[in-house]
Amino acid sequence: MKRLIAQIWVVLALALIAGTASAAPIARIIVVQTTDLSAYLHEVGTLRSQMKKVLPAVSMRVFRARFAGPEAGTVVVAVEMPDLATLAKMDEFQKSNTEIAATMERIGKLRKIVSDSIYDELSQ
Repeated sequence: MKRLIAQIWVVLALALIAGTASAAPIARIIVVQTTDLSAYLHEVGTLRSQMKKVLPAVSMRVFRARFAGPEAGTVVVAVEMPDLATLAKMDEFQKSNTEIAATMERIGKLRKIVSDSIYDELSQ
């Protein structure tokens, strides 16, 4: 009986590990306001290059809404990554990597964050 219970625990643990290994991609969507879009795009491009060196799986793009009624012109930054662990690494690099931290400081002066959300991918 004890052996059967131990086997069940092993199976459950393996199932849990397998489930976390195949985590779905996520997207961090940041809605921003900026008075100097050109400078903001330049700094985001700099950040994108810096992030590619340390986290090549991260994709970062900036979009502007159109045909969106009163939301037309809204600027959104979409940061796609493989999982929440990558988001944690990205957050850590923004603090510990002096080059990335300096770029984030410049970006912070150019924007006001209106909304910051994390989305889970639903498509297969």
